[in-house]
Amino acid sequence: MLTPLLRNPAFLKLLAFRVQIVLSYQMVAVVVGWHIYELTRDPLALGLIGLAEVIPYFCCALFAGYAIDHHSRRMFGVMACVMLFLNTLVLLAVSAGLISGDPTLWIYGSIVLTGIARAFIGPSYNSLFAIILPRRQYARAAGIGSSIFQLGLIIGPALGGILVGWAGKTTAYAVATLLALSAAAMLLSLRVKEPAPAKSAPVFKSIAEGLRFVAKNQVMLAAQTLDMFAVLFGGAVAMLPAFIHEIFHYGPEGLGILRAAPAIGAVATGLYLARHPIDKHAGRWLLGAVAGFGLCIIAFALSKSFWLAGIMLLLSGACDGVSVVLRSAIMQLMTPDAMRGRVAAINGIFIGSSNELGAFESGIAARFLGLVPSVVFGGMMTLGVVGAMAKLAPKLRRLELRDLH
Repeated sequence: MLTPLLRNPAFLKLLAFRVQIVLSYQMVAVVVGWHIYELTRDPLALGLIGLAEVIPYFCCALFAGYAIDHHSRRMFGVMACVMLFLNTLVLLAVSAGLISGDPTLWIYGSIVLTGIARAFIGPSYNSLFAIILPRRQYARAAGIGSSIFQLGLIIGPALGGILVGWAGKTTAYAVATLLALSAAAMLLSLRVKEPAPAKSAPVFKSIAEGLRFVAKNQVMLAAQTLDMFAVLFGGAVAMLPAFIHEIFHYGPEGLGILRAAPAIGAVATGLYLARHPIDKHAGRWLLGAVAGFGLCIIAFALSKSFWLAGIMLLLSGACDGVSVVLRSAIMQLMTPDAMRGRVAAINGIFIGSSNELGAFESGIAARFLGLVPSVVFGGMMTLGVVGAMAKLAPKLRRLELRDLH
């Protein structure tokens, strides 16, 4: 059943673009976290990395969705790759001592470019995904796409940690730079006939149209809200450098392992769901998966063993993998073609930004509650969000994915 997808050259190029761009910014994420904590020894400084990325992301996301619906999906993806390339160049120069001044300010400033670039990556990918694939393949392709994305989340942090420990931060930044360039080249080589752009409309009116569509769709709105608050409160990844230094006493290689562990679980889940997509009781599966994620985060925070913590993060990734595949399928199946860029941008605000806001929340909570209590509190809040969504969104709870085909 997967053969037609894997024989589609446009789909394979799109996947190659996605994995390379994810590798690039995930390597940067793990190296920047190590770099900042090495300079400051302050968990709040780790949270500020997320804030530096999410503010420009918020400012640009809705306009990015509008631009992609009304212009070239492919070229905006290329532009995002170029911005990530410039970001890694700045970080490379800071690490090599080629730029004078406070290195932390240069690092935070460069992360702003990542936030702007990410505002375009998601809408570009989702719009091209819908162009090159027939509708009947969306659910299985979402599983493959999720696995490729998570593969980048596995290899990127692990490679970043290994390179920092073996060759230093400068080398790690240089490899991330080359990956961003390669992703741009892959997207430039993609030959796809883009549909006529959506009928031109005033920017803010068009954005409002996308917002109204999502707001009136209980299933889509509830699924996005569920993920946003779950990740906002349940994300422990941003605090991993502090856990490595203060609790597990490992080096950068250990940080790479723990950063990769959730993605290993998510890849295994995505590959399984690509062959066995969930059609029955999809809403219940989604709610249960997010609840499982919260429980795993609590168990991680209470772990004293490095390897037990890694297992808990792996299981959290498996739960998140179910959520990612189901949410992706819901969005692709329920969104009109002319609104894919705007809906993907709104989805990105709910979901993509929650990681960075969660990093900031985790940094603030760690400052006032302590490292371990802050992560336990976040996992408990995730469970509360699941309970609230199960009650407030009955359509999501009763969702059958096969009814959307």
